[in-house]
Order: sequence, then C-alpha cells, then structure tokens
Amino acid sequence: MKGDDFNIIYERNYRRSFLFTKSYVHDDMVAEDIVAESLVKYWRLVSAGENEITEALLLTILKNKALNYLRHKAIHDAAIENLEEIKNRELSIRISTLEACDPKEIFSDEVNRIIHKTLKNLPEQTHRIFEMSRFENKTVKEIADETNLTIKGVEYHITKALKALRINLKDYLPLFYFLFS
Repeated sequence: MKGDDFNIIYERNYRRSFLFTKSYVHDDMVAEDIVAESLVKYWRLVSAGENEITEALLLTILKNKALNYLRHKAIHDAAIENLEEIKNRELSIRISTLEACDPKEIFSDEVNRIIHKTLKNLPEQTHRIFEMSRFENKTVKEIADETNLTIKGVEYHITKALKALRINLKDYLPLFYFLFS
C-alpha cells in the first residue's frame, strides 16, 4: 500500500472507529487520539503485509488501546480517591483535635507549673528579660534601654528562654506557639 492509501483507510474507518472508542472512553479528545494512533498502526501493519486486511484487526487495535487507557484511568482515579481519603482523614483528625481543645485544660496547673519551673531554672537576667518581653509586653528596644544591654543581647536572652520552654513544653507544642509567638 502507498501513503495515499492511508487517507483512504482513514476516511473509510475514522467515524465508526471514533464512535466505537468514544462509547467506552467517554472523552472526545481521548477517543480522537486513540483512533488516530490505531489507524496509523493499522495502516503500518497492513502496508507491511504482516497481517491480512480485516476490520477485526482494526477493532482489536482500537479495543487494546481503549483498554490500556481505561486501565490507566482506573489506576489514576484510585490514586486520586486514595489521596482524597487521606486528606479527609487528616481533616477529620484536625477537626476532632480542635473540638477536643479545652481552653481551661490548656491553661491547666500542669502547663503553668512547667512554664514557671522552666523560667525559674533560667539565669535571673534571662528570666527577667523574658518576663518583660512576654508578660509586660515591652519591646526589645525598651528592654535593652532598661537593662543596659544591646538589642542583640536582649534577643539572645529571649531566644534562650523560648528554646528552654519549647523543650519543656514539647507535648504542648501547638499551645506553645499560641502563647509565646
């Protein structure tokens, strides 16, 4: 067969091949791609003389390409569904965790005890600077002026206190960020 024969094969088989394929894949663009690839493959096989020219051969090629697409789509859809399930479970956990959040419990004696014990174990200057920063709401510049330290020195003491609190309140980390950020 010559190159011009492809046009004849294409014109003779395109419409019914497209309708057949579209009835399974339900997507015009995908059906067009499958039909185009199938007709080229069919033409190459026929022009090479490897197979006898039958419409069953074309139908087999169309069927196999459509099956490959649908299997791939099934795997893709299952993966997307799995990701959605994971996302929904994670969202449910966040909702239930937040619903279970009791502000009275957050500010419980245990948390306050840990905070006070941690601050008490810090050097006096670090303790005092942290209290001025977080409990008296003073700026770093105000603290630096009041303690005769540099701004970097004040930042060092605040960072040191935050690190100690972060370590001791690791079980209450979300709360830690709420209270001291």
